Amino acid sequence: MIRTPLRPLARILDARERGENPDAIERENLRIRHEQMRDKSRVRAEGRLLVMGVMFFCAFTVIGARMGTLAATEPTEPRAQTSGNSIIASRADIVDRRGRVLATNMSTHSLYAHPHQMVDPTRAADELARIFPDLDHERLIKDFTGGKRKFLWVKKKISPEQMQAVHDIGEPGLLFGPREMRLYPNGAIAAHIMGGTSFGREGVHAAEVIGIAGIEKFFDEELRDPAREGAPLELSLDLTVQAAAEEVLDAGMKLMNAKAAASVLLDVHTGEVISLVSLPDFDPNDRPRPALKGKPSDSPLFNRAVQGVYELGSTFKIFAATQAMDLGLVTPQTVIDTRPPFKVGGHKIGEFEGHNYGELTVEQVIVKSSNRGTGKLALAIGPKRQQDFLRSLGLFDPTPLEIVEAQGGKPLIPERWTDLSAVTISYGHGISTSPLHLAAGYATIANGGRLVRPTLIKQSGPQNGAQVVSPKSAAAARSMLRKVVTEGTASFGEVPGYYVGGKTGTSEKLKERGGYYKDKNINTFASMFPAHDPKYVLVVTLDEPVETSGKKPRRTAGWTAVPVAAEMIGRIAPLLGLRPEFERLQLEQVMQTSH
Repeated sequence: MIRTPLRPLARILDARERGENPDAIERENLRIRHEQMRDKSRVRAEGRLLVMGVMFFCAFTVIGARMGTLAATEPTEPRAQTSGNSIIASRADIVDRRGRVLATNMSTHSLYAHPHQMVDPTRAADELARIFPDLDHERLIKDFTGGKRKFLWVKKKISPEQMQAVHDIGEPGLLFGPREMRLYPNGAIAAHIMGGTSFGREGVHAAEVIGIAGIEKFFDEELRDPAREGAPLELSLDLTVQAAAEEVLDAGMKLMNAKAAASVLLDVHTGEVISLVSLPDFDPNDRPRPALKGKPSDSPLFNRAVQGVYELGSTFKIFAATQAMDLGLVTPQTVIDTRPPFKVGGHKIGEFEGHNYGELTVEQVIVKSSNRGTGKLALAIGPKRQQDFLRSLGLFDPTPLEIVEAQGGKPLIPERWTDLSAVTISYGHGISTSPLHLAAGYATIANGGRLVRPTLIKQSGPQNGAQVVSPKSAAAARSMLRKVVTEGTASFGEVPGYYVGGKTGTSEKLKERGGYYKDKNINTFASMFPAHDPKYVLVVTLDEPVETSGKKPRRTAGWTAVPVAAEMIGRIAPLLGLRPEFERLQLEQVMQTSH
C-alpha cells in the first residue's frame, strides 16, 4: 500500500496561491488515513472471528459425536492400563499322543480395587484378609486408606467361591475383571515337561498368558498364534504311562530311601519321549518360586532327567564294547586279561570290591562289569576315536528336547582327553551326562545303530538318523545287555515275558571341593525291552539310594535302581500294547540250561 503524505507539497503551494489554510489539507489527509486503518483492522478481526467460529463448530461436532457413541454403548469398568496393541488372551491346548488334555484354559476373574470409591476401606481390608489368608492385612489397610493409589490389584485370579464371598462384602470399590487362566487338569503329572505359565500384559478385562518354563515357554509363540485356530499342540507323551511311571518311581524312591529320582522312556525308532519323570516335582497350577539359596538341584523345579548331569558309571561300558566291535578290534568272544595290576598314567585301575576276574571274553566283561576289561578296550580304541564316537551319539552337546531347560543340561567333558581319561570314561567316570543323553545313546544301539534325537512332539514314523553303529555290532551289544540281566549284575531286572536287557551303573557322587563320597551314589539302570527286538529304552536314576532290608545297607544299582526299573516295566509294558512272550522265555531257559 502506498502511503499518502499528510502535507503534499504541490497542494500546499496551490492552497497558498489561492489564499487557503494549508493545515486543512493535513487534517483531511489524517482523517482519510485513520479511516483506512480502521477498515483494515475490522477486516482482520472479522477473519479471525470466522476462523475461531469454524474451529469451535468442529470441536463441538467431535465432542457431540463422541458423547453420542458413549451413550449408545454398554457401561464398562475403566481399564487398569492401556496399550497400543490388544491383549491376546487365547492360548492353544496341549494334549498327549492320544488327544488327552495336558494343559488348557479356564475362564476366571481377577480382583482389583479403586480405594477412592470405597465406603469403608478398613472393613474391606478385614474381610479380604479373611477370604484370602495369604494377603498382608496391614498392607491392604495402608493401600486402601493412604489416599495415594487410585487402582491396585488384589488377586490376579480367584475362584467362583471367592468371587461370591467378595461380592457379599458389598464394597463398591472392589471390582472384578474377566480373564483366562492356564489349567493343568492332571496336577503334578508331567510337571517338568509342562513347565508353567504366568500373566504377561494385563488389563482389567483380559490378561496375556505367557509360558515361563518347560514346553509352555519353548512353544510360547506358537501356542499364542491366532493362526492355529484352536489346533492343540500334540505331544509324544502318553498320559497313562506317565502317571504309572511317576507312581512307581515315587514309591521306589521312598522304598530305597533316595533323596531324588528320574526316569526316561524313549521310543527307540522315532525318538519320542513317552514318559519323562523328575522327582521331587511340583504342581504347575501353583508353580513355586525359584530358590534364591542353596543348590539349583535342591529345588523341585530342577529337571533331573534333562538338566541334571551326572557320572553315570558302568552304563557307559556298552559304548566301549560296541565301538571296539564296530572297529573290528574284537568280537564278543575275544579274551581280555583283566588280572591286576593295570596302571594307566601312573594310576592303578581297580575293580568293584577288589575283584579279580582273570581272563574274560568281551561279553563277560560287560556281564561282570569289569573296569579293567573295559579300560583295555578303550586303550585299543584310542582317545581320538573314542571322542568321535561319543560325539556321534550326541553325548557332547545338550539334547535338542523341546523344553527350555534342555539347554542347561550340557555334558561335562575333560579339557584334556588323555589315555587315563579314555580309560575312566569307558566305565562312566570323568564324563557327566543327563539320563536323557544316556537313553538316546542306548536307543541307537537298540534300533540297529541309527542315531536318535529325543523329541516331545508326536512323530509319524521312524527318524532314520545317521548310521553310527553297524547293525551287526548293535545286535551283539543287545545280546550282551540281555545277559547282564539273565547272568550278571541286573538279575533283579528280569520281567517275565518282556526280555529286558540293560546295564547297571553305580557311581560315587562328587564332592563340591573334589574327591568322591564313599556312601553317596548316583545309581542308574539303562534298559531296553524286549531285548531281541527293542521297542523302548528305559533309564532309571536314583540319587543317594540305600537298600536296608539286609544286615548291611546296600548302595549298588543292582539292589536299588534295577528293581525299581523292573517294577516300572511290568506296569507300563501292557499300557504300551506289548504282550508278554512266555514261549520265547521257555526256549531261552532251555538254551541256558543246555549251555
